[in-house]
Amino acid sequence: MLPIKYVGPRPLISQHGITYKEGKEDKYIYLQVAIEILQDIDNNYEDKKSYSYTIRTEPLTPQEIDNILAHYEAELADDVKEEEKRYEQKIKDEIQTVQNMTHLSDIEKEAWINNINIMKEYRIQRAINKIYYMHCINDIKRLVLKNHIKEIDTPFDKKFWHVLETLQGALEVGKGSVETKLEEITLEDGRMIMKLFILR
Repeated sequence: MLPIKYVGPRPLISQHGITYKEGKEDKYIYLQVAIEILQDIDNNYEDKKSYSYTIRTEPLTPQEIDNILAHYEAELADDVKEEEKRYEQKIKDEIQTVQNMTHLSDIEKEAWINNINIMKEYRIQRAINKIYYMHCINDIKRLVLKNHIKEIDTPFDKKFWHVLETLQGALEVGKGSVETKLEEITLEDGRMIMKLFILR
């Protein structure tokens, strides 16, 4: 199993080469923020039903990420291994598809397949990073629902915005789904924050 680590944006692969899709960033960059929210809301809920966060100054190590998420989900490692296997099969299927393309020359097929193989570990790593991220989002969702959290406040920041949007989507679908509202708010001192309201 590959250890979690940052790789980069989504690659676009063809017989012509490898490029990267702008705006399709590796979920690893959002995972640190998601874990910060997860840990911060996992507190005593008797009196407080809304939570505010500040940006962590020291990034978590891959081992710390593993340890934190394993605390919430014992089966995480097994899920990651399964995702790695599924993605390896997906890559094999892609290679088979390229081999069956009748409109390509043998040289073009070979170039495309070589590019797929060059990016194999990179793409598997991205898939693993995404499953870590989505597990963290679902752990946050469970705590929000279990503890009837009504509001999450975060700094106005691209990473926090992305995580809150992902969490909003998770909260609005599936078991125990709830209505939510995500707003940008300007405080009296001029600072901007984001608020995710969990409506019951």
